[in-house]
Amino acid sequence: MQMHRQSLTAYAAPLCETVVERPRPQGSEVLVRIARCGVCHSDLHMQDGYFLLGDGKQLDVRAGRALPFTLGHEIAGTIENAGPDASDATPGAAVAVYPWIGCGACSACKVGDENICAAPRHLGIAVDGGFASHVLVPHSRYLIDYAPLSPSYAGALMCSGLTAYAALKRLSDRASRGSLLLIGVGGVGLMGLALARAMYDSAPYVADIDPKKREAALAAGAAAVFDPADASSRKEILKASGGIYAAVDFVGSDKSLNFASGVLAKGAKIVITGLIGGTYTTAVAMLVLKAMTIEGTQTGTLAEARELIDLVRAKHIVAPPIAERPLKQAQATLDDLRAGRIVGRVVLTA
Repeated sequence: MQMHRQSLTAYAAPLCETVVERPRPQGSEVLVRIARCGVCHSDLHMQDGYFLLGDGKQLDVRAGRALPFTLGHEIAGTIENAGPDASDATPGAAVAVYPWIGCGACSACKVGDENICAAPRHLGIAVDGGFASHVLVPHSRYLIDYAPLSPSYAGALMCSGLTAYAALKRLSDRASRGSLLLIGVGGVGLMGLALARAMYDSAPYVADIDPKKREAALAAGAAAVFDPADASSRKEILKASGGIYAAVDFVGSDKSLNFASGVLAKGAKIVITGLIGGTYTTAVAMLVLKAMTIEGTQTGTLAEARELIDLVRAKHIVAPPIAERPLKQAQATLDDLRAGRIVGRVVLTA
């Protein structure tokens, strides 16, 4: 039996269809028939083969990945079959797939932080992922029941939702003191806006250079929106908020981080999840004088993924805009994402 994939066959080149034999799960492995797979900005970095570090420098991420390779990590589907040791995997069960799978042996994995494993097996990053008809998952513990959510929403929660949720959790003590600011409202940022309203019972401020995304943020319940490219925006945020105590930078560029750090109250914290790139500099004394914390975070843990699904269920959190496209449009979707033509999330239907 065969499976179809939209594969990376060369870096900085378009994806193309490949057809291979469908894998047969062994031991604890589970084969999932993919229903939906979200398209994420990190897929662009994987396709390019590098992350931008600023000052013309790049982080090469091509090593250790055999081509052709299948991108995609926001996966939801149904269990097709399982190995003999996966007795709790019920064929036909609808599941979201936690993709941030670790080695199980390093110090991070031993405390449940598989998302920052030293030798990761992340789906769509290190091993074949979800731009395909099927995906092989090493153990059923990475499969999460998502009923009554839609498969599109459940898949998106495994990266864009989880990334936003884990970042917002790290701001709980600051968000209780004062205003929250979200910078960048693409797919992850809009998910963060919905989650922030549910987690903290208040509407955050939002900053984005794209007017369409600012409009989407207002429609989704932002307290107010600002254009970081407007020189007056920092004064306007400070006037409206009295100083930001908690900020999430979903962009991760030198410009976005400079903007965030310029509107903080004393004792505030910024969590960075974005990977656009650049070089950030600031006077070291200002970290002390403003008692400022800057923290980076990378997706979230399996426990947090389960917490997130429970939260969305319990609070009936409505999904941000999600559009569906057929799997064969994977490359066109990456092109649209790269060009900034997508508001919200796009998921591929296998």
